Amino acid sequence: MNTVQGAPPRRVVVVGNGMVGARFAEETARLDPAGERVHVSVVGTEHHPAYNRVLLSGVLAGDYTPEQIRLPAPGGPGVTVRTGVAATALDTRRRTITLDDGSRLPYDELVLATGARAALPPIPGVRAPDEGPGEGVSALRDLEDCQRLLALARPGAPVVVLGGGVLGLEAARGLVGRGMRVSLVESSPWIMRRQIDQGAARVLAASYAALGVEVHSWRVAARWIPGTGLELDDGRVLPGDALVVTAGVRANTELASEAGIVVDRGVVVDDRLATSDARVHAIGDCAQHPGGGAGLVQPGWEQAAVLAGRLTGTAPHATYTGARPLTRLKAEGIELTAFGRVHEDEDAQGLETVTISDPYGGRYAKLSVCEEKVVGAVLLGFPEVAATLSQLYDTGAPVPSDRLALLQGLPTAAPEPQEAGEAQVCRCNAVSRNDIEQAWLDGARTREAIAESTRATTGCGGCVRDVQALLSGMGGTQVG
Repeated sequence: MNTVQGAPPRRVVVVGNGMVGARFAEETARLDPAGERVHVSVVGTEHHPAYNRVLLSGVLAGDYTPEQIRLPAPGGPGVTVRTGVAATALDTRRRTITLDDGSRLPYDELVLATGARAALPPIPGVRAPDEGPGEGVSALRDLEDCQRLLALARPGAPVVVLGGGVLGLEAARGLVGRGMRVSLVESSPWIMRRQIDQGAARVLAASYAALGVEVHSWRVAARWIPGTGLELDDGRVLPGDALVVTAGVRANTELASEAGIVVDRGVVVDDRLATSDARVHAIGDCAQHPGGGAGLVQPGWEQAAVLAGRLTGTAPHATYTGARPLTRLKAEGIELTAFGRVHEDEDAQGLETVTISDPYGGRYAKLSVCEEKVVGAVLLGFPEVAATLSQLYDTGAPVPSDRLALLQGLPTAAPEPQEAGEAQVCRCNAVSRNDIEQAWLDGARTREAIAESTRATTGCGGCVRDVQALLSGMGGTQVG
């Protein structure tokens, strides 16, 4: 597609400077480096440059500094980023966005990347009268939350985490690593109820208990008592100077809803990532696509790439067709990967399962196979096997006949050698082993250099170990 001679660039406004909005701007600058096709204006409410929210639990744990999780700033003449400013109104007829400083931004195409906010449950003491967090309560959605938590809960102090999903478990691990006494409360029968089966959850809970985290599953919070702790439905009170709420999120859809755009749990989009208004698009956690993807970084970045291709005209027929979620728990000393069908009964029609349970060693593995393909797995304490199985899951390649050997990671069960080079190392950014080897040949000798060259390790952080192992094997270099 050629640009019209002398025509000005089309105006694209992005509301939201989070991980997905920033990636859209970066992708657009890559596809249109001179800014001849489009000019992108990004507005974000936070005063910080864009950063990786997925690694906030690592900041809480002290593994990263805020500077280390900062995302690359999109360069070039075609992108403008404004921080510390919020969009307050959308006029789809005039195609303008009103900002809280009183200014208006006209657009030809609008991209909503407004993300989601923590959902504070209606528990006495958890919400303040203004609907914000109550006294001693914090979420874990931004850098300010991290700073608030570290000020509330000091080493040796008790803290309660409400919510036993991935974020809650990562927060609990980070806090106990800071020397705090941590209790975790989950209302479901077991922790990580959506991602893992009950057998895996039992082993995982025991591993957390060994680290010093008290896990209370199948318990409902009754009220938060500031300065005292969290009262449960059975009358017990868990001591806590601070309460960390990680019990779900709510998409930020108000801007779209007030403008008359169709909203359900999120802003409803189709495969083109267009809303009910064809000039307005939504990506990331605020978007609701039939194929899912909200709450996960990889689908959000896929959406950003698809929409950048469409709006720059470099890939006008690109579509987003849905997500294949894969969960990695980022907690020091615990390696957990889960994906696909893991909750179905072992006697479900056409489903084969192989399970290994080693509670003493803190290990658990479950493989689900259907029609000779991997359709699901839970891998706790089997990091090398996780890479192989996720590759088989992504490619749909036939499963080796010895399922147990495959689950144990025995050499005879590895994928065919010709497949190894194309194996994805960084799933968030679709970076293969070949990509990393090429970056190494081009001079990237450290993890940071690999990240700059390929984006590997800049997503969920789950591939850091694999990238470091590859670098060590290729050159024996210091990979920091």
